[in-house]
Amino acid sequence: MVHADLLSALRVACLLAAAGAAACGARALSPELPPAPPASAPAVPVEVERTGAQRPRIDTPRDDVVEVLHGRAVSDPYRWLENDGSPRVKRWVDEENRLTERLLGRVPARAAIRAELEELIGLGQVTVPTVRRTADGRLRYFFRRRVGSENQPILYVRDGLDGPDQPLVDPNTMSASGAVALDWYFPSKDGALLAYGTSGTGSENSMLRVRNVSTGRDLPDTIERTRYASLCWKRDGRSFYYSRYPAPGTVPTGDETLHRRIYEHVLGHPPERDRLIYGTGRAPNSFPSCSLSPNGRWLVIRESIGWNKSELFLADTTAPRLVFTELTSRQEQLYDAFPTDETLYLRTNEGAPRYALYAVNPTNPSRDQWRPVLAEHPTDVLETVEVVGGQLLVGYAHAGVSRLERFDASGKTLGPIELPGPGASGGFSGLPDGDEAFFDFESFLSPSSVFRLDVGSGTTSLWQRTPSSVDPDDYVVTQGAARSKDGAQIPYLMVSRKDVSLTARDNPTLLYGYGGFNVTLRPRFTRTAFVLLERGGVYVQANLRGGGEFGEDWHRSGTRENKQRTFDDFIAVARSLITRGVTNPARLAIHGQSNGGLLVAASVVQAPHLFRAAVSSVPLTDMLRFDRFLLGKLWIPEFGSPSEPRDFEWLSAYSPYHRVQKGVAYPAVLFTTASGDTRVAPLHARKMAAALAWATSSERPILLRTELNAGHGAGKPTSLLLDEYTDFYSFVLWQLGVIDGPEASL
Repeated sequence: MVHADLLSALRVACLLAAAGAAACGARALSPELPPAPPASAPAVPVEVERTGAQRPRIDTPRDDVVEVLHGRAVSDPYRWLENDGSPRVKRWVDEENRLTERLLGRVPARAAIRAELEELIGLGQVTVPTVRRTADGRLRYFFRRRVGSENQPILYVRDGLDGPDQPLVDPNTMSASGAVALDWYFPSKDGALLAYGTSGTGSENSMLRVRNVSTGRDLPDTIERTRYASLCWKRDGRSFYYSRYPAPGTVPTGDETLHRRIYEHVLGHPPERDRLIYGTGRAPNSFPSCSLSPNGRWLVIRESIGWNKSELFLADTTAPRLVFTELTSRQEQLYDAFPTDETLYLRTNEGAPRYALYAVNPTNPSRDQWRPVLAEHPTDVLETVEVVGGQLLVGYAHAGVSRLERFDASGKTLGPIELPGPGASGGFSGLPDGDEAFFDFESFLSPSSVFRLDVGSGTTSLWQRTPSSVDPDDYVVTQGAARSKDGAQIPYLMVSRKDVSLTARDNPTLLYGYGGFNVTLRPRFTRTAFVLLERGGVYVQANLRGGGEFGEDWHRSGTRENKQRTFDDFIAVARSLITRGVTNPARLAIHGQSNGGLLVAASVVQAPHLFRAAVSSVPLTDMLRFDRFLLGKLWIPEFGSPSEPRDFEWLSAYSPYHRVQKGVAYPAVLFTTASGDTRVAPLHARKMAAALAWATSSERPILLRTELNAGHGAGKPTSLLLDEYTDFYSFVLWQLGVIDGPEASL
């Protein structure tokens, strides 16, 4: 599940239709069947041309589909759109794409918008380096950088702090279209070898390979089904532990994205001989990952089940056989492990919703022997921990804004690390016995930069900066808060030019939200938003319940039976922007991706009068069938299960697809999805677009844009992102009245 900004799309990273009958109230679905289509209803969509003020649309056939769920009759007239392989569906998708392309392609300012986006995208990005010490004692740095029109970031290696940068893995050379992405990488302990994964067209279904860093050549080893890999190199440099998914046919059909397990691979051996070391007898939806102490002795498996529960298991690799000892309590709490040679540091929300840090002796890890190191902070969320040079380098979130601090091993503060301003940092990287660490920083007004910390003195210096044509002095970031339906205060941040009045009542405004999966929205460089900001618009980012901005309590208060609060929060922020005079409903657009796409779809059907336009990207919309497709089963802990009567009650109450009502004047909506999405099935966007187009009484367009050569967002090439955001801003700026619309006659 992803952020709206291009930069976040390049990084990755998740997560992440409406029935024809109207929903009857907040707790029940209408038992009424939709009108049956005439016997002569065409099997292939028929385009109905509209001109002038009338809305261009595609007539989408409605089928008489109804099923009884927990005693309720539920209609699903667009279930036929779930069939990805159907020629009928493919023809319909092509028709929708042609309509969207024809409409947005005739926006007069489109070429200017594209040129601006091309410059903003060309600013590029840089990441924090992963540091290794070679066999002869030299330091080796691995990092990614993208510049200009490169479709994918390149992985570079640098020998020595000031050595030359050498490209090590360049995905741009692997595909003419830029569709191959570097999903992840793990250098060996001595930096001599690199395990890395690539995938094509946004599938994220990685192929693992191993590259010799000195020669730049790959070893014969290849391992399939290593999506979202976790990998721990052993000290011998000839073997590693790693995660892998099952081969088709070895598990029930549809479960290939479950049953993730940890194996041991020895270089030169076929992967089918790899030893299974963890996963037997565990739940199918568990998600194990590994971490290993620097000396290779202590292996920790972190097994997560959903986004509110994880368990830790410890094994001594020097023992005659691997025996895992459970460290945690099997309660709905989160634990993360940071193993050193002598100590395991454990970050947990056990009894501490904003997290605390403990030190554990791995030879005596029983719970009553855990030593508190960092107590729960009274206001800030403990997010990241890195052990470098015997110090604890810690990242906190203060109301969604990053702050960094150093501590000694006992938990005594060594002082804060100054950041350039309010913004976002992903934490530190460095060697446990090193004397330097690296951290990144970006803000709404400045792209990513990487800084070097001298651990001994605490001083920082710039290591690499992403050049920018944006002058931060031209803009201002303003805080706001909205009172949600139940009285909760929901913070948000607004970005605007300094000369824009935030009480003018007619500023074109784009509101973005996510609110789920414990994800914290920070002030990141939302580069594409400058297309709006330069035209006098306001960009708003809301911190909604369901996210991680204020700890686990904040997260849980927007999940499962509490999910409606997330939508209430978003709607409350929209109302706040209107009542304080920032904008008005005719000038307000909303946007979200993945879980945020669900947020937007739900807000559109629950408060259509508040918005002029909406963009729902790679969304979930049918919450009564989400668990049947792709990664849906993994999200049951976050949303609940439609097969459970109690869960069905709250899911059916807000499921956007089932709340669309005939005759309501809905705002203009652009749904975006991708045929290669392996996280959220494109059927959600298809069904919702068809339902809204049928139901709305407004002449505003309901559009569907399906990218045929991409996935959920991770690894999407720059060229496709440029196309997508050109459509995005052509649609939003047109609907908000910032630019002229397309020609009247299409």
